[in-house]
Amino acid sequence: MSIIEDKRVLDGLRDLDQQVIGAIYDQYFSEIYRYVLYRMGDATVAEDIASDVFVRMIEAAQNNKAPTTNIKGWLIGTASHAVADHLRKKYRRPEEELSDMMPDLSPSIAAEIDQREQNRSVKNAYAQLSPDQQNVLALRFGQGYSLEETAMHMNKNVNAVKALQFRALANLQREVGEVDYE
Repeated sequence: MSIIEDKRVLDGLRDLDQQVIGAIYDQYFSEIYRYVLYRMGDATVAEDIASDVFVRMIEAAQNNKAPTTNIKGWLIGTASHAVADHLRKKYRRPEEELSDMMPDLSPSIAAEIDQREQNRSVKNAYAQLSPDQQNVLALRFGQGYSLEETAMHMNKNVNAVKALQFRALANLQREVGEVDYE
């Protein structure tokens, strides 16, 4: 998108132009959804949070607090805050998960149980990471961002992102141990 197009989009958003809002949603929803899905690991929750990000964008525009320079950056930042809000609420009111031991009619039930246990182990290890470490992994591996793009979104320099990523991966490996990813 060129600078002129960016300005038109930002102006349209501030004016609550339905076509502009629809275009922003069409362009960025899947990216925001993937980011949240990577952070949360639950498709239903990810869809709800990603939708909430766009509701927050419209509310910000209505209150004259719409993004003024970078819509994508604003959306990713808002998604990060929405994930943190959701995790805070979940921490305050823990939910009991349904058992993963539901009958499975597939021939390799042992492999399915092993995979579920590995996924649970990785999810638990991921939850032990700091929010910055979770964010760097979500941006780098969930979104496929380069080190430079990740640094820009996190307001850090590239070397700080490299160190953060290294520590996050080392912590995951330490928590999970040797996992067979066939």
